Amino acid sequence: MTTMKAAVVPELGAGLEIRELAVPEPGPGQVLVKIEASGLCHTDIHAAHGDWPVKPKPPFIPGHEGVGVVAATGPGTTLHKPGDRVAIAWLGSACGHCRYCVSGWETLCEAQRNSGYSVDGSYAEYAVADDHYVVDVPDGISPLDAAPLTCAGVTTFKAVKVAGLRPGETASIVGIGGLGHLAVQYAHALGARVIAVDVEDAKLDLARSLGADLTVNARSTDPVRAIADYGGADVAIVTAASPRTFEQAYASLRRGGRLSCVGLPADDTITISVFDTVLNGKQVSGSIVGTRNDLADVFALHAAGRTKVIAEPRHLEEVNSCFEEVLAGHVPARLVFTF
Repeated sequence: MTTMKAAVVPELGAGLEIRELAVPEPGPGQVLVKIEASGLCHTDIHAAHGDWPVKPKPPFIPGHEGVGVVAATGPGTTLHKPGDRVAIAWLGSACGHCRYCVSGWETLCEAQRNSGYSVDGSYAEYAVADDHYVVDVPDGISPLDAAPLTCAGVTTFKAVKVAGLRPGETASIVGIGGLGHLAVQYAHALGARVIAVDVEDAKLDLARSLGADLTVNARSTDPVRAIADYGGADVAIVTAASPRTFEQAYASLRRGGRLSCVGLPADDTITISVFDTVLNGKQVSGSIVGTRNDLADVFALHAAGRTKVIAEPRHLEEVNSCFEEVLAGHVPARLVFTF
């Protein structure tokens, strides 16, 4: 029996265990992917800790930023063949026929299955995935870059689209980490003025190097006042995981402004003014990852040299210390497990 190395959540809240498991067999309509790289998303930590109302069932393998090469295919597989380079994203599969799927909102499908949450993910040397829901990775994009783009990239790309950001507007990006550093670039590429908000000067320096016009350290400066002094924001995209940051971002909007909620804090309640929302014509919306087509666009932009991924490679055996690094805020942008 062929075995593989995988990081497994044995119980919610427990440290991950590196185990030797049998390499899974691809079923009908599935592909077996030999993983080259898998990014560490904060969602993986929430999954392992059981932070959210709908909890994954242990034992399970996290990971939804998996990039690798198709090693084998199951019966009835028609879209991919061995040797193809593909990405395994959060949307592991969807029904394909509900009103959301057929209208371009497959990420809202109520029958969806999510990689590394409801099905085993890519923190392993091999993973099985749905042939129809893996996304082709263009030649020339390294696994180290492609992995973060598979979630951090497509999530912020979609948030910029959902917020309706237009050239010449001002966008506030709150939280300059794995997601935020890409959001800065998408907003900048669209022709917006970009404000980056974080509590670490090093991350703000990174944002400035990636196109931010103004940076605000929310630890030493009131971000609402600083953004108001700049003229206010038309759009605020919040990738941070603190309710307070959402409230500050909302308060920093000018009339007609749009708040796009992306981060998912464990304490998930925010307080906003109904009068402010109505009288100033503000909008609040949620943006959940992106579709297969969105991810294809993200890869195409990167292949064209429009974005830069800031990532550091790690070994899978370091998974628990990597979780600690992310929670402590010591990571410049993204950590990626390489195989």
